[in-house]
Amino acid sequence: RSCSRLSILRGSAFRAGSAPARPQHRPCRQLLGSTTPFLWLPLQISYEASLETLSLKRLYPAFLRTIPSDRQQVKAIFLLLQRFGWTWVALLGSNNAYGRNGLDALYELLSASDVCVAYRGIIPTTKDASSRELHNLVRILVDSRVNVTVVFSNRRSAHVFFEVVVQRNVTGMVWVGSEDWSVAQTIWQVPGIQSIGPVIGMLVEKTEPTMLERFEAWRAAEESEAERAGSAGAGGGSTQLDCTQRCTHCRSLASTPDVYDAQATFNVYSAVYAVAHGLHDLLGCAAGACSKGPVYPWQLLQKIKQVNFTLYKSRISFDANGDIHKGYDIIMWNWSGPSWGFDVIGTFSVNPDRLSIDQSKILWHTSNRQAPPSLCSVPCQPDLYSCQSCGADEWAPARSEACFERTVEFLSWSEPLSWALLTLAVLLLLLMAALAVLFALNTSTPVVKSAGGKMCFLMLGSETHWREAI
Repeated sequence: RSCSRLSILRGSAFRAGSAPARPQHRPCRQLLGSTTPFLWLPLQISYEASLETLSLKRLYPAFLRTIPSDRQQVKAIFLLLQRFGWTWVALLGSNNAYGRNGLDALYELLSASDVCVAYRGIIPTTKDASSRELHNLVRILVDSRVNVTVVFSNRRSAHVFFEVVVQRNVTGMVWVGSEDWSVAQTIWQVPGIQSIGPVIGMLVEKTEPTMLERFEAWRAAEESEAERAGSAGAGGGSTQLDCTQRCTHCRSLASTPDVYDAQATFNVYSAVYAVAHGLHDLLGCAAGACSKGPVYPWQLLQKIKQVNFTLYKSRISFDANGDIHKGYDIIMWNWSGPSWGFDVIGTFSVNPDRLSIDQSKILWHTSNRQAPPSLCSVPCQPDLYSCQSCGADEWAPARSEACFERTVEFLSWSEPLSWALLTLAVLLLLLMAALAVLFALNTSTPVVKSAGGKMCFLMLGSETHWREAI
């Protein structure tokens, strides 16, 4: 399901991943595995497969993609947490390769910094919002007392998770979302989700609308106008839209273009144009006439890797790993209007990695209109210590905030270990006594004299006392 053929070019197959390609990329492995001779590998360009492992050329030498690698998304989230000074966070991921790999990569970056991870968990794979595992996960999240939670998940798992979050009335928390669900219609349509708190998400760098997007927007406007005209002709009612109350902003959500689908559309555009540019260069069509010779996968692959063109004001090119040079828009949900919307509050660009945030576009629902704090430990005031060493008779576990007195524990005579140690001590004492008797009976022999004579008894006595002390 994760690879679907688009066209065949004289033995060179151009394929593009179809949803859900992120968590289910194993079929691609069969086509791209390193056991297949490189010259006969089918060329594949995916528009949705974002797993970082697909960048490994020793495993996927003929794979390219027009969506950024999850590694770039992880970097963007990491820089976002640093930008707002959030050092006490929770991490959640969906129970698939997309969620687990993203979670592990983010945890690795956070562990090497000054950010404390209060909790790291996996969202159970279930469609039932009454699942005990899901409710227990949300309860643990609340008990950890974090103000910021990163949800690196696909849309399916995020949907049921936020249903439980709404049910348990979790409010006031900042949610940082991965690009797969940040603007998905199935998420923001969850009833009551506007009360969970600010949602900041990743969105693959938006480009100028394509012809298909402009057509969809035009069609949606025409259908909306036709519905309003029909409603007015029927006496001003709104039966066609099934509205339960009189309002001036009622409209059918079914005709609203999905932002996620629009992004996937542009990724497909980019993949098709990349192949076209590669073929154009390979067949020497610059002079107006193209070569009629055969086209082999390895030849086309090299040409596509070298493409560099502009499509709808967006630059299309690939790096050495076959990943597209593209960043992310940082978005924030906005419920101030009659319906859901989002604002682009910043950008993340690659080569070099750089995060830019426009504070004027952020509306925090706090008393001081500032980002809510989520700190591992409150900074100390001037002339105060941030840490104090424990005393000689005290100790502290890792990541603790207090010292504990050392306690002395004694072994009970009823424990097997006590009898084992006692038996060993008795045997050693008997051995020392036997050696002393043996030396006493042979004091005048040359062997005992050369070993030290009567000094041997002093050494045996010292050895015996040392053993008893242990």
